[in-house]
This record gives sequence, C-alpha cells and structure tokens, in this order.
Amino acid sequence: MSLDLLRSPLALKIIGSLFIAVTFFYLGMHWSDGYQQLIFFSEPNTNRIVETSPNSHKQFNVSSLINDSQPPPPLTLETEVKQFGIVNENGTMSEDFEVGNFDPDMVDEWVNETEIATTEDDAGGAASTKFLIKRFGLCPRNMSEYIPCLDNQEAIKNLPSTEKGEKFQRYCPEKGRALNCLVPSPKGYRTPIPWPQSRDEVWFSNVPHNRLVEDKGGQNWISRDKDKFRFPGGGTQFIHGANEYLDHIAKMIPEITFGRHIRVVLDVGCGVASFGAYLLSRNALAMSVAPKDVHENQIQFALERGVPAMASVFANRRLLYPSQAFDLIHCSRCRINWTRDDGILLAEVDRMLRGGGYFVWAAQPVYKHEEALEEQWEEMLNLTTRLCWNFLKKDGYIAVWQKPSNNSCYLNREEGTTPPLCDPRDDPDNVWYVNLKPCISRLPENGYGTNVPEWPARLETPPDRLQTIKLDAFTSRPELFKAESKYWNEIVQQYVDTLGWKEMRMRNVMDMRAGFGGFAAALISQNFDNWVMNVVPVSGTNTLPVIYDRGLFGVMHDWCEAFDTYPRTYDFLHAANLLSAERKRCNVSSIMLEMDRILRPGGQVYIRDSVTIMDEIQDIAKAMGWQVTLRETAEGPHASYRVLVCDKHLLHA
Repeated sequence: MSLDLLRSPLALKIIGSLFIAVTFFYLGMHWSDGYQQLIFFSEPNTNRIVETSPNSHKQFNVSSLINDSQPPPPLTLETEVKQFGIVNENGTMSEDFEVGNFDPDMVDEWVNETEIATTEDDAGGAASTKFLIKRFGLCPRNMSEYIPCLDNQEAIKNLPSTEKGEKFQRYCPEKGRALNCLVPSPKGYRTPIPWPQSRDEVWFSNVPHNRLVEDKGGQNWISRDKDKFRFPGGGTQFIHGANEYLDHIAKMIPEITFGRHIRVVLDVGCGVASFGAYLLSRNALAMSVAPKDVHENQIQFALERGVPAMASVFANRRLLYPSQAFDLIHCSRCRINWTRDDGILLAEVDRMLRGGGYFVWAAQPVYKHEEALEEQWEEMLNLTTRLCWNFLKKDGYIAVWQKPSNNSCYLNREEGTTPPLCDPRDDPDNVWYVNLKPCISRLPENGYGTNVPEWPARLETPPDRLQTIKLDAFTSRPELFKAESKYWNEIVQQYVDTLGWKEMRMRNVMDMRAGFGGFAAALISQNFDNWVMNVVPVSGTNTLPVIYDRGLFGVMHDWCEAFDTYPRTYDFLHAANLLSAERKRCNVSSIMLEMDRILRPGGQVYIRDSVTIMDEIQDIAKAMGWQVTLRETAEGPHASYRVLVCDKHLLHA
C-alpha cells in the first residue's frame, strides 16, 4: 500500500520538487562566493552603524564575461581619495586634530601626501593604478588671500585691453591648474570678533593691511588701534557717519522707507561697507560690491566685519544678479564713469534695478561747480532722461532718480534715441559670462517683479515671477514654493532642537544650492542674527528672481569654478543635494577645496546629500583636515540621504 503511494504521480512530483530545490540552493551558495554582497546594517544598536560589504572594493572584469575575444583594456589611471589623517609622533595615522593657532615652523610641512597603488582584478586581468591621497597640503603662505579667478595673472597679462576694467573680471585657471592645496591663514590669525561687535572692530592679524588706513583714514573709514582695526562708520561722502547719511536720504525722499518698501540694496564701490553695515539695523540688506583694485582688501574688511559683500566690477560683463533685483542702488564716490560708451554701465544698473526702484548718487558732479564737473552733471542728466528715469531731487551732495514702473516711456521716446530697447528675445536674467549690452531691458508687461509686497510680508508671499521659472512640474508653482518653505522650516527647527544651532557662530552664511531661498527664510523665521548668500548654480534652474522678490539676495555661480570672495569669509556653508548633482560636471574634491578656502577656521559645513556619495565626501573632508560626523536624517536609517557635519580647525602638523 505504502509502496503504491510512493509511485503515485503526486508523490513523484513532490519528490522531484524537493530535489530541484536542494540542487539550486547548493549551486546558489557555491556560485555566490565570489560576488559582491550588500550588508545594509549591523545588528541593531543605538548607533545604527552603516556598514559596507567586505567585497565592496573588489574589481570585476565585466567585459570579459561579455566578449572573450576582445583584448584586455589598457592600464587606467584614476584618482581615489583614501586613508586620511595626520601622522602622529609614533608614525601612525590619526584622525585627532589639535585646535589652536598656526605654528609658523610647522605649517610649511603640511604638504600633499600621495601613494601609488597597483591592483589587479580577481580574474588576473588588467591592472589599475590609482593615486591614493592621504592629505591635501598647505599652499604657499603668499597665497593666504588667493582668489583663483581674480588672481590669474597669466590671463590678465594676455588681455588685449584693460582700459575699461577688464583686469578686475573673472579669469579662472585653465583645466588641470585649479587649486589643489589648502589656502593657509595669515600668521597670527585669530577667531573673528563676533557680531555685532565686529561691525565696529576686527583683528589686525586677520586682515593685515594698512593701505586703507593710509589712504582713507582721514575720511573716517577706518583706523588702526594696536592689534585692531576700528570702523567709525564714515565714508568719503558721509564722514559724519552712515546713520546720519541714511537719515538724509530718507528725509529727501519719504517714499524710501528702509526695511519696508526698500529691502534689498546694491552698494556700488562700497569701501569697507559701512553703508551696508548700518542698513542692517534698519532691516534692509545691502549687497556691497567693489573690485579687487588698488584698495583690494575693502571686500575682505567688509566680510570680516560680518557685512554682506563680494568682489565684483562694472567692466564689460553683466554682474551676476538678475533683472529687477534691487529696490535701491547706491553709488557714493564709486569712481565709475556712468556715461561712458553711451551709458552702457548705467543701462546695466537699469537692468538690475526693480521697476519703480531708486538710484542714489553721491558724487562731486552733484554739488561742485567746476566746469568739468558741471559738464559731467549735464551728461548724467541727459543720459538718465533717455533711460526714462525720473529725476526726483538733489540735496547737498546727493541726487536721486526713480526708474519707471512700466514700458510706456520707453515706447514713446523719439525714434533713434539711445540706448535702444533690448531685443525681446534677450533674457535679462542670463548673466553668467554674458557681455554688457548697450540697450534697455524691457519690463514685463504683466508687472511681474515690479509689484512686490512690503517687507516682511514678501518673505513668505509666492512672488509673481514664480510663473517665469522654467520647471518641469506638475504641481502649481505656488504650491512648490510653500512646500519648500515648509520643508526647510522643519529641518532648521530640528537642527535648532537637536544640534544646538542657536549656540553656533554663524554670522556669514552661504547656501550653495539655494532653490527658492527656503533655507535662508527659515533662518530668518528662527530669528538668527545672520545673513545668507543664496547661490544658484548655473547647472540648475535660475531661481534668483524669486529669491530677490522674497527680500533675500544671492548670486549665480558655477561650482566647477572658484567663488569671487576672499579666503576665510564664511562661518557656515550649507550644501543640500549639491555634490551629487555637480559630480557629473565637476571634480568633487575641487569643489570641497573651494569650500575649505572660503570657510573660516572654526566654521562648519552641513552637507545633506545622497548616501551613495557620502563615503567619497567623508574621505575628501578628512584629507583636508576637517573633523566629520555622519548623521541620519529625520526619516531614519533607511532613508537615502545623510547629513555630514564638518568642522574646520586650525591645524598643527
């Protein structure tokens, strides 16, 4: 009976299935021994350590599996960052760094260290040679104030002409000659004086230059008092102080209400940025700009004080700000010939000035009666009339104009009037390496950009120019705007609650991939006493018009190149989804070396990015001497993102 049961069709099927299952299980166990395995997490514990497979660095000759007849690939040369730290007195690698002042005898020993490793794949195929960078070395001490794209003397020397300020524009090093070392601090560098005290004084050792004291000391700009520079708050045209000067402007034109109607200002030829420094107390932001000229350290002084600033020049390219960016543009003895080349520079001011915005000019032609200066004044009146600006008032040494709010005046000018209107196909927000154009940028017929709410309501109001942003979005733009604001409000609140952000020094802040400016807005909502440079990468969507319409400011930039600021000028760098996006275009280590250049010792970097790039980022950060901590996001251990918190210290080798 039992034998007949075993011979039945059902029993034979069961026995056959068991045999097949056992066979495949055995083959699977055997076959998998040589292949990569994924181990996501170790046994549960409070630290939730992320581990990778022991096979993760094995190389496989996949091409040999596809076509055995193909010749083996040639020897490849790759760059890989691996094994970092500082060699301690025992000759072993340590990731512990001392924090303190630079030792001048040791600093020059901090050099690039690499080793060459040749590996062979498991199948005995082609070898792969890799440079393994142990650490990045210090640049020569004479590079302590190096700005790569503004100090390219070889490119400047070969310019056909420099008469229009071309030598102060960007000329980045050629590919392969980018920064590959850590820019050192000057001897005696000290932790910067905190804001608001820094508005009035900074350490001499941090910006060790007396040139401005010698040239401008009598104009109440700056003075030196032993180991400090002091800033009395004056300027060439306002030697009695910036506060009195701001009061003068507001009394001249009552509609100029700083901190309400006037929120975002451009200060051209800013000196040490006292105009912008005192505007901050009136709830208005000024982007202070000046070239790196004979007074080359004025922008460095501004940033050391904790005042928004960047190196920039009116020459023959557009400035890196969008159309209708600024509510007011200010020039006090800024040494710019606004009427040259039929007003091409003032046409650039017009492009950046919001419809209905104000241009304030304090200069000798306004109030002096010498023949040459009176001619300059008449030329200025003629040009501004052709630009359709309304001359409002002249009082003492200050003159004020207002830009029209629509195109009606432009369209009603006499035929042949210069400068003409720009071609309708011209994009006034296209600014990256774009030459100046001798024409007037049209205002949008729908009033976009001109009609913005007063501050602070404009911060959270979805601006009209959201509709002009080129997005592949199925959700309405206002909803995306609100969602981004909510997202960053929640994240910043988490940082405040769990990471003690309110105790951090973060006066000068940069958001390296700013989107609609939600991160900066969240900091304002938390009442942080800082300012944020919102950077919009050229590789993504141009959201700068929205950022400015919110009452924030920012700049266009390509992170494959260096940023136009001095070393050690930012306390905090925020990079969300930046490096994973830019690694397709740029060398990640080059971007991070640039981050190190502009970050102050004692500063912090928060990198929020994909878990797939975190190993590479951590390796590079350690090679630069940063201390790093990898943290999970609020989504938990299975999220595809991590937050890398990095601290930059002064190092002893």
